[in-house]
Amino acid sequence: MAERKSLRQRLSERTTVGTYKAGSLVARTLPMVAGPLASASLGLTTNLLNPDKRRMLERHLRRVNPELRGNELRWAVQRAFDSYARYYVESFKLPNLSAKTVARSFVLEGFEHVEASYAAGNGTIFALPHMGGWEWAGRWMTDHGYRMTVVVEELKPPELFQWFVDLRQELGMTVVPAGPLAGPAVLKALRANEIVCLLSDRDLERNGVPVSFFGETTTLPAGPATLALRTKAPLLPVGVYFTDDGPGGHRAVVRPPLDVTRQGTLREDVARITQNLADELEALIRRAPEQWHLLQPNWPSDPGY
Repeated sequence: MAERKSLRQRLSERTTVGTYKAGSLVARTLPMVAGPLASASLGLTTNLLNPDKRRMLERHLRRVNPELRGNELRWAVQRAFDSYARYYVESFKLPNLSAKTVARSFVLEGFEHVEASYAAGNGTIFALPHMGGWEWAGRWMTDHGYRMTVVVEELKPPELFQWFVDLRQELGMTVVPAGPLAGPAVLKALRANEIVCLLSDRDLERNGVPVSFFGETTTLPAGPATLALRTKAPLLPVGVYFTDDGPGGHRAVVRPPLDVTRQGTLREDVARITQNLADELEALIRRAPEQWHLLQPNWPSDPGY
């Protein structure tokens, strides 16, 4: 029986990987003008087939706006699924796009903070929520000569994770799996004055720093604050958003660096900075909550947390 179960698992994993690869091939052949229709179709299908994720999105969207109810809430959830589908469709297309195409409808607000950080020479930490098409912004940065190291959740099965690693490496990024082995790679990147990207609105290990986030206590990872304190690298909250400025429209918002001066014990400073980061992430998410691609439980009160 165990062997039969193992076989089913292997077949399931192959199907999952094959589906992503097939989707990538289709997305790369689509003209940019067809992207919105493909995203809407994929978003609707994903919504209908994933009631648990739909209910989780409802919870998160109502944290941002407690007034959402009925048809308004259902429409907001569908827009979130459409946005998530657009993320995949456009990410799959990115390796085949020219630098000119990537830059055509891309707007970067607050770029002076990146330039100042780069000139200081201690590396730069981008702390991002799961918003919009952050890989599009990463591709724009690498096209302009900035070296980037991104720390990402390690997906299962390993073949799928490696496939995503290869995709991001095609975009010029160095990919590091989240976990205890990420620290040395990140420190090396900062010493080389690279940009390190940390998705910071979800505590994967659930052993991070307690914060108030959308009016409810949860934990966020201590990594961004700890790294900034130990390396003197500026910690910049960043949000990336889809826009309606034609196919491939994107806007990145870079906020001023957080205050990471030492004011108390390391534990106290990490707690203070992480709460300040939570406040910044909350403000970035409120700009376009329907583009917040958080489909997992993130607060202790969420089912399955």
